[in-house]
Amino acid sequence: MGHHAPLFASERTAAQLLDMKPAEFKALVLAGALPGAVLHGRWDVAELQAIMRGNKIKPSEEFDL
Repeated sequence: MGHHAPLFASERTAAQLLDMKPAEFKALVLAGALPGAVLHGRWDVAELQAIMRGNKIKPSEEFDL
């Protein structure tokens, strides 16, 4: 069996996926620059990828990353 990419990730794993320290990731979530957990303390990996690729941006909000 091959390696499967996660559909949802813990806070620590989500931070790792974005090459961030958990504290940096948490700060961006608290600031509203990144979405919060969607299910049982887990983040939607596809949503995080779309945001980081610029495919899902809230036009009414501006954040300095």
